[in-house]
Amino acid sequence: MRLKGLFFIFIWGALTAYYIYTPVPEDIDERWKLIITDCFFRTLSHLADFSELLGLQDYMGVMMFITFAEAVVPVSDERVLVTEERFDGVEVVLYQPAQQGASAELRRAVIYFHGGGWCLGSSRMSPYVLLARQMVTELNAVVVSVEYRLAPAHHFPVPFEDVYRVVKHFLQAGVLAQYQVDPRRIAVSGDSAGGNLAAAVAQQLQQDPEQQVELKAQVLLYPAVQALDLNTPSYRQNQHMPILPRTLMVRFWSEYFTSDKSLFTAMLANAHNGPESASLLKFADWGAFLPERFRSGYNYTAPPVVPAATTSTPAVAATAASDGVLRSVSDPRASPLLVPDSALVGLPRAYVLTCEYDVLRDDGVMYATRLRRAGVPVTHQHYASGFHGAFMFTTWPAEFALAHRMTDNLLHWLKANL
Repeated sequence: MRLKGLFFIFIWGALTAYYIYTPVPEDIDERWKLIITDCFFRTLSHLADFSELLGLQDYMGVMMFITFAEAVVPVSDERVLVTEERFDGVEVVLYQPAQQGASAELRRAVIYFHGGGWCLGSSRMSPYVLLARQMVTELNAVVVSVEYRLAPAHHFPVPFEDVYRVVKHFLQAGVLAQYQVDPRRIAVSGDSAGGNLAAAVAQQLQQDPEQQVELKAQVLLYPAVQALDLNTPSYRQNQHMPILPRTLMVRFWSEYFTSDKSLFTAMLANAHNGPESASLLKFADWGAFLPERFRSGYNYTAPPVVPAATTSTPAVAATAASDGVLRSVSDPRASPLLVPDSALVGLPRAYVLTCEYDVLRDDGVMYATRLRRAGVPVTHQHYASGFHGAFMFTTWPAEFALAHRMTDNLLHWLKANL
């Protein structure tokens, strides 16, 4: 009996160790803390898969637990005034210095879009609330944190349209005056999917003939900027990395565009590009835009372009025939990397953060390279031991020193450049 008990303990311990352990590089920041943190994310992902398989709840519905678990109620204190508003019908959480009055000094402003793959997340999650408060107190800034609608309930372009409406509303002369904001010192910012939205908003504003107030800066934290090639070197090297494995990022992209699961299947195979993408692949050519150290010996091969009507890939055919989803994949409002150089000239100065162990690393590097070649001032902050999502791990129980370094470096840049 005792031998059976010892055998059970051994098997249980072995299975637990196997489940907890993830092949994480030795030089990644706070490796074991990351492995344990990722164990929670993987468990939730497995439960979400199982729930969807049984028809109980869709995958993203279960994953929203992360959002609910991190939710707080933003409240005012002696330093920060917090209000919940609607800008052109879109919910925002507005943070201002508590000291209001007739001060002659106009303030900076940061408009922030949260991450979460366009499907998860909220401006009311504790890391975003903490970041907004830090920006208010350390930059004397007004912060607009946007609660845009999420997929899969609201597919592209709804999330983009929500954030664009907020920015257009805020940039009106009367609104800026109401919040004592200097129209020459405004930035858009976001992490991951929020970085995607920030880059797209900066481009669209520049092309808007009616827009008078210009952005001073764009802050893009490990942004996703293209959906054409999901086999870049970083997608391959980091496909099993914690927090954002390739499968999850592909799922985020597909859910952003459609609930048709055939697109997810096609994107996993990197066989989702229709004729609309053919002329745009050159703008995501990582062989041309990635420095050698990021290519790591890979040789560039363009993803296949499959004719929608004659494809031998049923997944692509089904998706293409559904509602023009493939046109959305190549839309620059969804993939801001896919614009000609002329559309990049004159964009606001950029702060681009990338992490070595992140499937989105090459997206950010390529965009920084193309912006710089177009004459845009770019600060590219690369974290050689960083991982996706690190910027938001600033609160217990998943608090990483790396996250605080990232925040400090960003605030230092904003002080000097905004």
